[in-house]
Amino acid sequence: MPDRYSARADIILLDIEGTTTPIDYVFGVLFPFAQKQVEAFLQTHFQESAVQADLERLRQEYAADFAQGLNVPEWVDNSATAAVPYIHYLIATDRKSTGLKSLQGKIWESGYRDGTLRSQLFPDVKPSFERWIREGKRLYIFSSGSVQAQKLLFQYSEAGDLTRFLSGYFDTETGSKKEAESYRKIAQAIGVLPTQILFISDVTAELKAAKAAGMRTLFSLRSGNRTSDSEGFPVISSFDNV
Repeated sequence: MPDRYSARADIILLDIEGTTTPIDYVFGVLFPFAQKQVEAFLQTHFQESAVQADLERLRQEYAADFAQGLNVPEWVDNSATAAVPYIHYLIATDRKSTGLKSLQGKIWESGYRDGTLRSQLFPDVKPSFERWIREGKRLYIFSSGSVQAQKLLFQYSEAGDLTRFLSGYFDTETGSKKEAESYRKIAQAIGVLPTQILFISDVTAELKAAKAAGMRTLFSLRSGNRTSDSEGFPVISSFDNV
């Protein structure tokens, strides 16, 4: 293997699902928790302005789906739980919806705070975070999950609170993970050139976008990931050589 992949990168930008965290935790724990709790959550928090903002985004998304003729569950009125069938649909289809991801983060917060949820990380994550910080790297996250959800995942992990290692978080407010412009915006927000950033993800479409923006890239091949086809990107199965 050549010299470590991170040797020429000042910034390490990480995806979560399939990169720092097993996909099974996301689909087997987090999504079912949100699906089960959303009705009760909306009954309790419906009037809160932040929740109303999420629901307004979801209403706009529903209207667009309906206009396109998609077969989506009906959202018939403005009652507290009217959106639940549509939200269940979005969760089941893993829609990268900003409104959904923001709402899910709020639902997960209660689970993390009462100890019901403890996020799973691959065993090499914490020691690699520690090593990268010793080497003077700065670490950031870019995930389709909301910034709130990202912070919760690293704060309430089985390895302890890892937020102290992270310099910042980016979500779909920045843009799609499959668009090069999103990665340019991230580099600009951090204050470095894209060439100073190493992005690691298990999704080749994201790696292509990051590469088009000028970033260095690595394909994460973890146990349980959906595909092993890196489409020519350099492959890692842990952070030990990064």
